[in-house]
This record gives sequence, structure tokens and C-alpha cells, in this order.
Amino acid sequence: MMYLIGYDISNPKRLAKVYKTLLDYAVPIQYSVFLFEGSKNHLQSCIERLLEIIHTKEDDLRIYQLPTNGKQWRLGKSFLPEGIFLTGMPMGIY
Repeated sequence: MMYLIGYDISNPKRLAKVYKTLLDYAVPIQYSVFLFEGSKNHLQSCIERLLEIIHTKEDDLRIYQLPTNGKQWRLGKSFLPEGIFLTGMPMGIY
């Protein structure tokens, strides 16, 4: 399954920890947005680690499951080098 993970962390130290933790599980696609592809168990492991870092009254962490047959569109500059694409979803580039 694919998930989009976004976050708004109020403390710079926690922000760095969340970013580094997500690098173990997902691909950064924009500032504070990661693409996760894996099993529910792997996602649960990621969530458990993140819950040890964030303060639920101060920080915002959101996880959205992406549809299996979903499409992606990119407008503007890509975060990946030229010729490198994420797989898993059909893509439209404008």
C-alpha cells in the first residue's frame, strides 16, 4: 500500500528527529511530505516510532492512504533527478 505522510512539527529538534525517522521508511517528495510504500505492519512500525517523538498537543502528523489505481500529476520542478521516476502510480507531467 502507498501512503502520503505529511507533518507540521513545532519544535526544531523534534522536526529533525521526525525527518530522520521517516527517511528510514519513506521517500521525501516535498518539504514535510513523504511517500511511504509498504505493508501495514511496516507502517505501524513507522507510526510507533513517530509517536515516541512528536507531542500530540503541539505537532500535526497526517497519513493518507493512496488509492491503488490513483494517478499522480507533477507541476513544476521535480524533487528527483531528470529521468528518475517513482513507480506504482500512473503519472501525468505538465
